[in-house]
Amino acid sequence: MIQKTWELTGKKALITGATRGIGRAILDIFLELGSDVFLIARNPQDIRHLTDELAGKYSVEGMAADVTVPGERKALVSMLEEKWGRLDILVNNVGMNIRKKAMEYSEEEIRQIMDTNLYSAFSLAREAHPLMKRSGRASLVNISSVAGLAHIRTGVVYGMTKAAMVQMTRNLAVEWATHGIRVNAVAPWYIDTPLARQVLKNMDYLQEVLKRTPMKRIGKPEEVAAAVAFLCMPAASYITGQTLAVDGGFSIYGF
Repeated sequence: MIQKTWELTGKKALITGATRGIGRAILDIFLELGSDVFLIARNPQDIRHLTDELAGKYSVEGMAADVTVPGERKALVSMLEEKWGRLDILVNNVGMNIRKKAMEYSEEEIRQIMDTNLYSAFSLAREAHPLMKRSGRASLVNISSVAGLAHIRTGVVYGMTKAAMVQMTRNLAVEWATHGIRVNAVAPWYIDTPLARQVLKNMDYLQEVLKRTPMKRIGKPEEVAAAVAFLCMPAASYITGQTLAVDGGFSIYGF
């Protein structure tokens, strides 16, 4: 009985942006824990390569889609309704950033970041709501950031979207609790991914990051993935509306 609360066997999960970085780590741990996973990303070659790599060993399928496009979100959810008839887990992982000063952003860049990081996550959650409600014990996890909890020099628009995602998590947790849907968020600090490495290759900045991180190291994608998996397990069945910082202590550091 205890073991069943710490697994995802038979759970039907949708993960966005699952071909690399944190998304790929989430995919791997979900599969290892017994979940059936459908993944989406923009690049069809990445999807094809990944599903071919994992075929035969795990229950995983995918399709190329842009979650910022309403028609593609609807097509995705329609496919899952026909395929599974329910959705137990949705992980909103897709995100992007453009690092600039507040006055340097164009209107197009602001819309792009807002649409990708926030509006697409909210819209996909709404599209998938009937399938999650049908599950009866569904879990929605939003990948936010410590940029939504504190200023980290990564750009005001990115921070705005991640802060809004935290509040979206709280509101949906309350509104959807009676529908059997738990809603939580995970807020990573710098994680060892290709995107983060582009920033942290500046050794002076890396030393600043490490100085402000009590554990004195960069996080690993699998450490974020483990937090996401836990929030989706029966073991976390009384946890909703929370944002779990996976940050080596950065968000609580003080003098």
